[in-house]
Amino acid sequence: MKTLEEVKSQLQAGQFEFTRHAFKRAVERNISEAEIREASTKIEVIEDYPDDKYSPSCLLLGFTLANRALHLQVSRIESDNVKIITLYEPDSMQWMDYRRRKP
Repeated sequence: MKTLEEVKSQLQAGQFEFTRHAFKRAVERNISEAEIREASTKIEVIEDYPDDKYSPSCLLLGFTLANRALHLQVSRIESDNVKIITLYEPDSMQWMDYRRRKP
């Protein structure tokens, strides 16, 4: 299983691929590949899903240079590229400090 440092390094290098769902969401939400690379510089795991349906994954939080918060759910399977499962800008009505889900 990939470590956070491996995921971070691959995201920063642009070594990532989108699931069909994630690509659709990136287009709908106007999230660029450059923003993904920017957000990955200080990325942190906010939720871990070791028993996820298809593969172990985690939810990451990072900020772009323009301070746009992004959540990226990524697979932690060993591979040449990080697979982005979904991505979005977290809603402040649903998240506290973008890190914890509101009750």
